Amino acid sequence: MLAWLYIFVALILALFGFNQFIILALYFRNLHRNPATPPCPEEEKWPAVTVQLPVYNEASVVDRAIEALARLDYPRDKLEIQILDDSDDETTAIALKKVRKWRALGLNITLIHRRNRDGFKAGALAEGLKRANGEFIAIFDADFLPPPDFLRRTIPYFLRNPRLGILQTRWGHLNREYSLVTRAQALALDGHFIVEQLARQRAGLFMGFNGSAGVWRKRCIEDAGGWQKDTLTEDLDLSYRAQLKGWECLFLPDIVVPAEIPPQLNAFKAQQRRWAKGSIQCLLKLSSAVLSSSRPVFHKIEALMHLGSYLIHPLMLMSLTLSLPLILQGVKFHFPMVYLMLASFGPPLVYFVATLKGSEKGPREMLFFPFLALMGIGIALSNTVAIAEALLNKKGDFERTPKFRLYRKEGDWESNPYALKTEKMALGEILLALYALSALVIAWLRGFYWSIPFFLLYASGFGYVGIGSLWHSLRPAFQQRNGVKPFKISLRNGRGMA
Repeated sequence: MLAWLYIFVALILALFGFNQFIILALYFRNLHRNPATPPCPEEEKWPAVTVQLPVYNEASVVDRAIEALARLDYPRDKLEIQILDDSDDETTAIALKKVRKWRALGLNITLIHRRNRDGFKAGALAEGLKRANGEFIAIFDADFLPPPDFLRRTIPYFLRNPRLGILQTRWGHLNREYSLVTRAQALALDGHFIVEQLARQRAGLFMGFNGSAGVWRKRCIEDAGGWQKDTLTEDLDLSYRAQLKGWECLFLPDIVVPAEIPPQLNAFKAQQRRWAKGSIQCLLKLSSAVLSSSRPVFHKIEALMHLGSYLIHPLMLMSLTLSLPLILQGVKFHFPMVYLMLASFGPPLVYFVATLKGSEKGPREMLFFPFLALMGIGIALSNTVAIAEALLNKKGDFERTPKFRLYRKEGDWESNPYALKTEKMALGEILLALYALSALVIAWLRGFYWSIPFFLLYASGFGYVGIGSLWHSLRPAFQQRNGVKPFKISLRNGRGMA
């Protein structure tokens, strides 16, 4: 029975891996099908646009974000900026100071402060939408810095196509070079945006809005049912509902909006937990509508695999935990392992292709792939718990990803009050690393040499993330003990001061 269960798990994991080859094929097939750049309208014909900046306790970066939005090159009489503030710390005072400055300079900018976080980000966006005057809604998270010409380069696509409801641009990286942790995440994000998003959109598949650095047609949001708070990935949820209603998406990889990558392992894991739980909530919520839609069967299958992509983490855990009992029973299953190994080449190829365009160093960025692989394995326990909560309909809180105001290799997160101090999954990850090491020793003693790389990879991944999480929890305390002053916010200029 265990052997059959293991084979089933291996086959499903391989299916997700082989699907990356399909994504790559779609990417190369559609790579040169670039949408024609639409002409810009005359100045008086630009439509009204509302730019929304949802924030919650973002004192380190909120002033920087507001300054970037205020410098958007767009007709001032057609531009409205909303700061959707749910904060309960000094973020509100810093944001209000910036809002007053730019209002005095003639900019239509307002701060909407909610005293509760009902619906979290979805609730804030919905509240802002009620008051929005724009025909189009541009959304940026607090760590994103859009280029001044962002709206002038995106809005014309909507004017040419009345069925275009969602436009997503590519995320760039303010602090790619900061550490091994940020290097690995940048590689993963480039794979998603440069390869997967382009392949999905240009092949006509369902694609997801990424929550930031994009533009919506207001009528599309309303027609699709608006922002809803029953999932933690309101962006993915609404984008699928919009496409099920017949609205079209567009992804523009050549427009890059840089943002901050989480430098702390605990912050990265919190972000991944939220995405994992939210995507499975969307899978449960939307799968019936997807299957009953008029889309081709291939589109439906790809949509379900897209929404369920985080299921690889519980499958990975099952693969590890089942392997040791099977070895103790003397069961040999070479075929599933070979099949799984072939499928495992799919994701690295996606990242390799992404490096050809996503970084100045090109394929040399693949030197950081081993760290991405270790992190991808190491977060399996944390994400499995999040997925279990989704399946059990346990709501939980929206875990925001802390931002630290980092550029390239500059700045530090350890002295920042937003640094996450604890990580409850670290002990479990270390125990899984010890389990994998035990399995490795037993496999060696029993002659199951083919499985040793498998156990070594799992031991390294869980060990790296578990021990790294503990260290990243302790580093802020060590910094303060060694005389590093905690990060403070000056209300005079809104900048972080040591």
